[in-house]
Amino acid sequence: MAKLVMAATTPHNPLLWRSMADPVPDDLKPIAANFARIREAIVDHAVDVLVVLGTDHVRQFYYDNSPAFLVGKADAYHGTWENEVRTFGMEYVELRGHRELADAITGRQLLPEAIDFSVSLEWRLDHSFVIPLQYVRPELDLPVVPIHTNASLPPVPSVRRFVALGAHLRAAIEAWDSEARVGLLSSGHMANDVGGPRTFAGSPDPEFDAEAVAWMRDGDLDGAIRRCLQFDRILEAGSMTYQYLNAVTALAAMGGRPATFAEATESRFSSSPFFLWSSHS
Repeated sequence: MAKLVMAATTPHNPLLWRSMADPVPDDLKPIAANFARIREAIVDHAVDVLVVLGTDHVRQFYYDNSPAFLVGKADAYHGTWENEVRTFGMEYVELRGHRELADAITGRQLLPEAIDFSVSLEWRLDHSFVIPLQYVRPELDLPVVPIHTNASLPPVPSVRRFVALGAHLRAAIEAWDSEARVGLLSSGHMANDVGGPRTFAGSPDPEFDAEAVAWMRDGDLDGAIRRCLQFDRILEAGSMTYQYLNAVTALAAMGGRPATFAEATESRFSSSPFFLWSSHS
């Protein structure tokens, strides 16, 4: 059977792509070092395929068509949109898909009982998928199964649904008739406000950040659920903070055990999430 050998959460801020070009500025060196930490973990764990969890930024999915959870079943994916190239200096990428693992996650004829999925055979990935992959696997040689979570367009799924997603991913991977070593890569935010006066003015809510890191560091899945059920509290921490729940999915997928590494890394931007669960710990 296949094995989920590691999980990680990173930021996907597209401004990093241009800002961290060599030579890396001093305030961004910790960000670069933490991406490198996860890159090394993928190599160390001999990962064969990556399940990549992100949130489309209203590029493919809109208020009139916004699935809660969507799994890509394509054989290949185009990555990066024109505005991301123009505005952030990002690069177009091509990625290989992994239909067999996608089928194992969603079912081929019958959806799993744990959670309902939408599926897509045609999907262009935005920076929430491309940025993390370019930093943790710059060769872009591993096949991927992308999963979109609606963590931005109300009504959003409850945190309990993200937890169910994580638990299902682990169960589906471990039931997959394969010798593959699977990694889970998710991306999101700590406290983060976009479009208002708190945009990129440091963390808009350091108290939330400290709590959120502690849930990962201590393996406190119940604490994360209790707090994230308070939607108004998450919104108070910033308009895009709900994408933190992608990290909660990773915590659930790893059985709620403490992260090997957990940090909200400070820089000129809002705090960046870096969480790593290693099967070696």
